[in-house]
Amino acid sequence: MKSEQIRWSSKSGWSGHDELNAASRDLVLVFFDHLACLTQEWYQELSRIYPNAIIAGASSAGSVLDTVISDQDAVATAITFERSQVRCISKKVSEFTDMEEFGSSLGRDLLADSLRHVFILSDGLIVNGSELARGLSNVLPDGVSITGGMAGDGTRFGTTYVVAQGQAETGIVAAIGFYGETLRAQSGCSAGWEEFGAERHITHSEGNVLYTIDNKPALELYKSYLGEFAADLPGSGLRFPMSVRKNVTSFPLIRTLLAIDEETQSLTFAGDIPNGGLCRLMKTNMDSLIEHAGLAAETSKIDQEEEFLVLLVSCVGRRLVLGQLCEEELEIIREILGEKAILTGFYSYGELSEVGESRCTLHNQTMTLVSLYE
Repeated sequence: MKSEQIRWSSKSGWSGHDELNAASRDLVLVFFDHLACLTQEWYQELSRIYPNAIIAGASSAGSVLDTVISDQDAVATAITFERSQVRCISKKVSEFTDMEEFGSSLGRDLLADSLRHVFILSDGLIVNGSELARGLSNVLPDGVSITGGMAGDGTRFGTTYVVAQGQAETGIVAAIGFYGETLRAQSGCSAGWEEFGAERHITHSEGNVLYTIDNKPALELYKSYLGEFAADLPGSGLRFPMSVRKNVTSFPLIRTLLAIDEETQSLTFAGDIPNGGLCRLMKTNMDSLIEHAGLAAETSKIDQEEEFLVLLVSCVGRRLVLGQLCEEELEIIREILGEKAILTGFYSYGELSEVGESRCTLHNQTMTLVSLYE
């Protein structure tokens, strides 16, 4: 495996690529946060640099360039595989009424004996990530791991975009399949948030929309906990996610707020809120987030003397809490995984990983990563 990472800015465009080896690149992963990155011209410039590569990516709340977080620009990581292959498919959300079936359809289209890992890039605002993950898990066999994330839009919560062999689009999901008899994938996922306050009953929810807690309007109760932060909703909700579980014996999952509805007094989250289940608010501190980024890296650690690809998806909420110390969670990953790791990824509205009640589950507020090596 060989690689290079280049950056785009509004002043200089794409710069720093190796022209001699550009035609040999098999996969280009691009993460971006700039209006110019939505144009056909921007995509065409990248595809001219890497004419034979599959190009896929997503809008972000910060793009990972090794151990640096890059904003208001774009970062591309170009990979040449020696013994592996990649495929990328994408589908429009509007073509399906059932998001679980949507996920199953993506999985079926990628199935092959040599499939080893699937990396998902999804619209971050209109997709129920829990249902998408279930659909993928329904059809992909044991031995095929799944990670990925929901595209971001900073703290704006306006529109998110996915790139899949063409101009950035909203309302789509891309799935990248990694194939190879010698290809291996090792993933890790950890959060570092803790519950506080009383555990309460979810008395009315539908899918990923929460209406009442303890028979009280969910938004009203949530605002009472947030205090002065309530004025900045939904963005401030990233600092106070919710822990949810189906019952007292279930594994708890973290859910991040995406939207509020003053009229219905409801809260919309990135994944399912179990009707009749239990919930508690959560908080964290900087030391805990950095420590758990390291724990995720330890789980994905491999002994490898050649370059290997590491795809990171971290939640925008973690970045808000860490502030100027945000790059420390990348630095601890570099320290643990070593200098041969090619680090790329983005800050998301939700992470997909194989931790929890099912083989692949939607998480929020985690550092999720997968190491891919040939």
